[in-house]
Amino acid sequence: MSLLNLVGVHAANAQAKAGWGNVGEQTEEKGFSWTEPLFGGTWMAWTAATMAIFIGIFGAMLIITILEIRRPGGDERKGALGLTTTRGDRLFISLLGTVYIFLAWLGIIGMPLWAPLALSVGWGIFCFWKV
Repeated sequence: MSLLNLVGVHAANAQAKAGWGNVGEQTEEKGFSWTEPLFGGTWMAWTAATMAIFIGIFGAMLIITILEIRRPGGDERKGALGLTTTRGDRLFISLLGTVYIFLAWLGIIGMPLWAPLALSVGWGIFCFWKV
């Protein structure tokens, strides 16, 4: 056997040990995590947090659509910022403000994100109430 074959056999054995060495080991149940992927093999890392955000945004859009069907016209009014806004405008302003709140919090303070969540909910209530 040549030296090249011996190196190849040694590398194959090392890979086999690394790949199959932990097959029989018991894994400990980690429990719920906001950041662990929910399912693998997809193009997007669907975590519980990303799913909650998407469900929240599409739920808000569904509510706005239902309100628009029941009472057309968008419920225009002139608010605290001096803008004439509709329901959709107020939703967009609240979502945009939420993004800025979270980005500023992450840039200045970091984790955890419960405080900016509370600020964002307050911002959304303010937007639909006064803007």
